[in-house]
Amino acid sequence: MPVTINDVAKRLQLSVTTVSRALAGYDDVAHETRLRVIQAAREMGYVPKRAARQLRLQRAETLGLIFPTLGARFSDPFFSEFMAGVGDGASQHSYDLLVSVAPPGKAEQQTYQLWAHSGRVDGFILVRMRIEDWRVAFLTEQAIPFVAFGRTETHPNAPHIGVDGRAGILDLMRHLISLGHRRIAFISAPEALTFATERLQGYRQGLEEAGLTWDPSWLAQGDLTRQGGYQTALRLLDLEPRPTAIVGVNDLTALGAIRAVQERGLRVGHDIAVAGFDGTEASEHSHPPLTTLYQPVYDIGRRCCQMLLEIIVQGHASKPDSLIRPNLIVRESTSPSGNDKGRPAFKDAARPLREETPH
Repeated sequence: MPVTINDVAKRLQLSVTTVSRALAGYDDVAHETRLRVIQAAREMGYVPKRAARQLRLQRAETLGLIFPTLGARFSDPFFSEFMAGVGDGASQHSYDLLVSVAPPGKAEQQTYQLWAHSGRVDGFILVRMRIEDWRVAFLTEQAIPFVAFGRTETHPNAPHIGVDGRAGILDLMRHLISLGHRRIAFISAPEALTFATERLQGYRQGLEEAGLTWDPSWLAQGDLTRQGGYQTALRLLDLEPRPTAIVGVNDLTALGAIRAVQERGLRVGHDIAVAGFDGTEASEHSHPPLTTLYQPVYDIGRRCCQMLLEIIVQGHASKPDSLIRPNLIVRESTSPSGNDKGRPAFKDAARPLREETPH
C-alpha cells in the first residue's frame, strides 16, 4: 500500500499537522524538523496527493519563466544554464517550471497577463532586466511574487540577484591594458538592458583610469548573438587603425568576433585579443579558448528559485537582494599587444566567487 502522511508522522513521532506544514515549507516549523520530515518522506517513498495539496494551499505549485527572446535565440547557453538551475531548484521543492519564449513587446505582455490572471503560476523569475521594466511594475501592481536576475532602475528595491558587470569589465580592461593594449573596442548590447549600461560603464572607466582617449568608433552595439558579434567585429576590423583587442558584452558575441578575426587571416590572442562575459562552457572549448568573466549562471538560477519560493511561502525573502562580482578567467584569446612568438601566454586564473554588498 502507498505510504501516507500518517505513516511519516508515526515514524517521526510528530503530529500530522507538523509533518504537513513541514512538507509545505511553512516557516513556523523549525528548520531541523523540516529537514527530518523531508528526509523521512524520501526514505519511505511518500508522495503527497498533489491536487489535494494545491487545493488546500491555493497554489499552482508552478513557477513561470519567460525568456524575452526570439525562438532561435533560445539556443543561447546562458539561457540553458540558467533554466537548468531554476528547474533543479524548483523540482527539489516539488514545484514545476513553466517555460516560454516571447520577443519583447505585445506577445510578451500577453503571455505575462495570461499566466498571471489565470493562476497558472505562483510567481515569476525575470531575466534580461531593462532600465525601465514594465514587467516589474505589472507584477508589483498585481501582487504576484517575482524575483529578477538583475536590477531595473525604476524599481531598484525589487527582489533580485545581480552580477556586478561594471566591476567585472573594469577587471578585464585592466588586464588588457596591463598587456599593452591601447586600442580596445567594445561590442555592447541593446541599450535598454540594464546590464548593457553597467558593462559599458566598466569599459569607459577602464579607459579613463588608464588615461586613454575615448574613441566612439571603438564602441559598437550588437544583439547578443554569435552572428551579431561576427558582423559587428568585421566592421570594427575595418577601422584604421584597427583595434588590438575586442571585448564582447557576452560570450556569444565574443565567439562571433573570434570567427571574424580568423576570417581576416589574423591570429586571435596574437594579432588581436578577444574576450567575453558569462563563462559558459562554449568559451572553454573555443579555438583558442576564450578569456571571459565567469558568472555562476546555474547557481544564480537556483538561488533565484529559492528566493522566489521563500516569497511565495513566507511572504518575504530572507535576503531580498545580492550582488555577485564575476571572476576573470584568462585564457589564450588574450595576449600582449603585438607579437608574442606564438606562445599561449596565460592559463585559467579563476578566483573564488565574491559576493558584495548591494549598492
